[in-house]
Parts: sequence; C-alpha cells; structure tokens
Amino acid sequence: MQFGSLLGMLIVGAVAGWLSGKIMEGRGFGVLGNIVVGVVGAFLAGTIFPALGFSVGGGLFASILHATIGAVILLFLIGLIRKAK
Repeated sequence: MQFGSLLGMLIVGAVAGWLSGKIMEGRGFGVLGNIVVGVVGAFLAGTIFPALGFSVGGGLFASILHATIGAVILLFLIGLIRKAK
C-alpha cells in the first residue's frame, strides 16, 4: 500500500466517521475513533452493498458517501448492542 492511498483512506475514514457522528446525533468517538468507525463502515458497506446490487460509483465523493452509509449502519448496530445490555 502506498503512502498516498493510506493517507486517502484515513481522510475518507475521518470524514465519514465525523459525518456519521453528526447524522446519528452525537455518537462520534473523537478523531481516532471516527477514523476507525469510518474505515470499518467503509468495509461493512463494501461487503453489504455489492450483495444487494447497490453501487455509488467511483471517486472521492462516492467513497465518502459509501463509507458514511456504512459507518451510520455500524453506529446504529453499536447503539442496538448498547441498549440490549
């Protein structure tokens, strides 16, 4: 993995994590946590969306949208698990 792609992945993850925290009303986890939530959300969306036949296209905006949707799903699932305890 090249440095540029790693840096891009971290930026997309941070933006997606921040956006998902805003969408889910304050469930952000700080800068490092938002990066992790964004990257894991992107992986989650990358796994689920092709199975459903859904595609958001390519490019930076599409990557951020894709990762944000996955991160929102992830935060929703985390919220369900926290409520169940």
